[in-house]
Amino acid sequence: MRVLSVNVGLPRQVTWRGRPVTTGIYKEPVAGRVSVRALNLDGDRQADLRVHGGRDKAVYAYPSEYYGLWRRERPELDFPWVQFGENLTIEGLVDEDVSIGDRFRVGTAELVVTQPRLPCFKLGLKMGRDEFVTEFLDRGLHGFYLAVAREGEVEAGDAIIELQRDPRGFGVTDVARLYARDRDDLDGMRRAAELDVIPESWRDYFRKRLRQLGARLVASE
Repeated sequence: MRVLSVNVGLPRQVTWRGRPVTTGIYKEPVAGRVSVRALNLDGDRQADLRVHGGRDKAVYAYPSEYYGLWRRERPELDFPWVQFGENLTIEGLVDEDVSIGDRFRVGTAELVVTQPRLPCFKLGLKMGRDEFVTEFLDRGLHGFYLAVAREGEVEAGDAIIELQRDPRGFGVTDVARLYARDRDDLDGMRRAAELDVIPESWRDYFRKRLRQLGARLVASE
């Protein structure tokens, strides 16, 4: 497991549907060692801090293996590295391999998996196709966010070293599945709501969904 590319970028203004939009999705690979800090990598910023960035989304990793799948399935589109706005393009570690709370050393930094990436309209803007946001969710090739447990430095070529696996084994793909498809999975929702390593915003979402499902069951009796 290793890092293929380290990518950063500052927000820029682009035009979407005839109006200006500021986005940080446009990133570029950088050479040499880059500092990884609690909120982001040096040289990297997010445009809308209400939904992007923060301690639970400090680093976004996207598996290079998924690029291969996209290129085969959608050959009419361009998929160069960093097309998904990731900070780390990685090899040998895909969504199916990681659980919420898993901890890795990447370079000299220590990172903890927190959640899958759920895209906003800006991914469609980057791809030049608004509908790509829905396709991204349906295809399930999300990549994942990491919090910074210990600040350090990272560069392309660094190994990704497993430090600790969360014993509950609640996968990144489980979170994405409950959000995008299996929204009536009561047992899964309960497990997710009780998971203390997942961000509180996610726990709030699952608690709300459980209340809705409970009310529906009562109404049907």
